[in-house]
Amino acid sequence: MAAAPRGEEAAAWSEEAARLVWGGAVPLQVHLHDADVTALPPPPPFLTLGPRVGYFPLLVSTIKAHFSSSLPPGVDTVWFGYKGLPLKWYIPIGVLFDLLCADPERPWNLTVHFRGYPADILSPCEGEDSVKWNYNNSLKEAAFIITGNSKNVMNMSQADQLAMWESVRKGDLNSYMNISTKLKLGPFEEDFLVRTSSLGPRQGSDEPESPGSVKPCRVPVRLYVRRVQEDLEYLEDAIPVSDWESVSYINRPLEIRKEGGRSYIALEHALETLLPEFFSSKPTARAADPEPAATTPGSEPDGSDTSPGTPRDEKPASAGLQETDVAKKTKLKLVRVQGIELDMDIPFLWVANNLKNPECYLHVCVYVGA
Repeated sequence: MAAAPRGEEAAAWSEEAARLVWGGAVPLQVHLHDADVTALPPPPPFLTLGPRVGYFPLLVSTIKAHFSSSLPPGVDTVWFGYKGLPLKWYIPIGVLFDLLCADPERPWNLTVHFRGYPADILSPCEGEDSVKWNYNNSLKEAAFIITGNSKNVMNMSQADQLAMWESVRKGDLNSYMNISTKLKLGPFEEDFLVRTSSLGPRQGSDEPESPGSVKPCRVPVRLYVRRVQEDLEYLEDAIPVSDWESVSYINRPLEIRKEGGRSYIALEHALETLLPEFFSSKPTARAADPEPAATTPGSEPDGSDTSPGTPRDEKPASAGLQETDVAKKTKLKLVRVQGIELDMDIPFLWVANNLKNPECYLHVCVYVGA
């Protein structure tokens, strides 16, 4: 059989990558916290699979059913913990696993709590409704970064909005693709800069565009930077994360401009551009840990790497494609995306296209020696 044309081959690879990402799951062993046990003997742990692109609140109904005979009366917000650390419900399960388990733990032993919600650490969560609004807000942010406005998401019909959320909730890739293709938020292509150079000015942008100028490609990125011991030889010996202060949660889009006739950058250069405070001698941005601004209909998305706000507050990191000398001031230990330990020379746009989450953000876990 003759080899498939490059375009068809690339499309086939992308389709297979999407199926692997959506099919990825973390084996979980969930233990009921001792304080919530009201019957003897204590219930056995609950074994389940947590979808990598899913969220912990979406697992509550099945987990609660398993422990129902042992739970105290009354109602409270359910939350999960790992080695004493409350898990942030709005971060995808796979990202939390990649970030907190330096040495992947299978099954991942978690504790579920049905009382004592740590409101001083976690933002309010009203179950599936909160997850849904957080997802929709993130999708709006991503659309704004990629296209310059969120109209394609805002103008979705109610039926399409519901179908998209149901596809995410159920992990139904085929249904998701049927809806998401209407939004025209991808793929990011190496010839994107050439293809868009003849289009009109980007709506919502305050950046002047001259006729025929080359427009940048913007990629929504969320980075989770974990500091580990600088002299650490084996990651399995890393000290567990005891509080969220030791993790930098950063929303920072990457803007790629074509220079020198090239439209390709490696992951290493992308990270150097996205994280100048960790990899360059001139810190230029601040890292923060924004909580979702709200979890009610009509709330604004949180999209800044400095404080909750709208995507319009974001200033993208710009990656020119010329070679640069970067004076590294920290030691990079590990980069994980979708559970994969990535080489630094892998094409960044390939990673963004094939390993992004359903809300069109690329989630990157970075371990640095501190």
